Amino acid sequence: MSDAPRGGRFDAIVQRLHALHPRAIDLSLVRLEDLLEKLDHPERRLPPVIHVAGTNGKGSTCAFLRACVEATGLRAHVYTSPHLVRFNERIRLAGDLVEDAALADALEFVEGANDGAAVTVFEVITAVAFVLFARVPADLCILEVGLGGRLDATNVIPAAAAGAITSISFDHRDWLGDTLPLIAAEKAGIMKPGMPTATGTQPAEILAVLQATADAVGARLLRRGRDWTVAATPDGIRFEDAAGAVHLPRPSLPGPHQIDNAGIALAALRASGLKVPDAALARGIAHAQWPARLQRLRGHLAQTLPAHWELWLDGGHNAGAGEVLAEHLRTWSDRDLHILVGMKRSKDAEGFLRPLLPHATTLWAVAEPGQHLAQPVEDIVAASGGIARPGPTIAEALAALPRGADPARVLICGSLYLAGEVLKADAG
Repeated sequence: MSDAPRGGRFDAIVQRLHALHPRAIDLSLVRLEDLLEKLDHPERRLPPVIHVAGTNGKGSTCAFLRACVEATGLRAHVYTSPHLVRFNERIRLAGDLVEDAALADALEFVEGANDGAAVTVFEVITAVAFVLFARVPADLCILEVGLGGRLDATNVIPAAAAGAITSISFDHRDWLGDTLPLIAAEKAGIMKPGMPTATGTQPAEILAVLQATADAVGARLLRRGRDWTVAATPDGIRFEDAAGAVHLPRPSLPGPHQIDNAGIALAALRASGLKVPDAALARGIAHAQWPARLQRLRGHLAQTLPAHWELWLDGGHNAGAGEVLAEHLRTWSDRDLHILVGMKRSKDAEGFLRPLLPHATTLWAVAEPGQHLAQPVEDIVAASGGIARPGPTIAEALAALPRGADPARVLICGSLYLAGEVLKADAG
């Protein structure tokens, strides 16, 4: 994944921005607050905001939120990260991906206001999103936290109309801490006085931190099982909160964990005050789209496999994502499963692979040539206890898969950076 759309203008801007700070990640609000003051505080002129934090499930929750709002005929701004194929995926303006020219203009505008001050690239991108969101009318603004919460660049906003905190597990330990309570405290940092914040299924030690933070700042924590419920039904899901119960179709995003993400989105949306009819909620839950989250591929890569095989892609990349993915793989026991894994250098490959190993007929370690900070294939093989075979690339691994007469499935997983390369290759 590149940092911006290709082209001399974009490349020159991004190159200049990278030179303004020696580190890509430096959690702080001060630099961005200074920059936003120079920009006349666009973060204070946004539509009502739903702020989404968590370790896994943030993007899916944002996708459910956006789909429900747009099914009503309303317009939503959306800020997510990272992108998979095009940088423009990070910023949706009133429903549409930001166009290259508008993005470049906003980048140059923010760069000029910054005037060479120290700032990270993510902080600049966040400022760009705020500038664009403040200029274009919309009914809701959905902000996904980039990393953590308390000191994430998106947390410069005033209290949101509602918040959402998805599943919390180990990730980014160097920045967030090496225990779940420490990580939970960072995620909980998005809560502000009077702000309703929905959370789903969490371990007791995490719920205790979230509740303590909510009590300390005067926020209202909306907990699954206490303040709202969601459960599978024979033909969909049933959601209930203080506003009443609603019966909805099965979530469009596959996997049992998506019922929790859909519930969090519904709880946050109904707590935000935005009126969304039940019929729109049903359409949104049934039609939300989010690439590389158990996505079935049918393009160029899929066509290299036997006609009766399936090719799937998932961007999960930490131990918690491995557990969630393994839960879904239990429903795939009807046929052989070949798993291709590529990961980022800083990720816990052993923790991610451990729950997946019992479900793999064969396991392959891969690293694509364009994959950002790809973990070496031999390291993934070692993390698997020597079970994984070296691909070493997606194409080579797919070609080497044992082909029998029976149907089979192939799952490519382990990294959003890998997912971006796979999506490009599948597009042909």
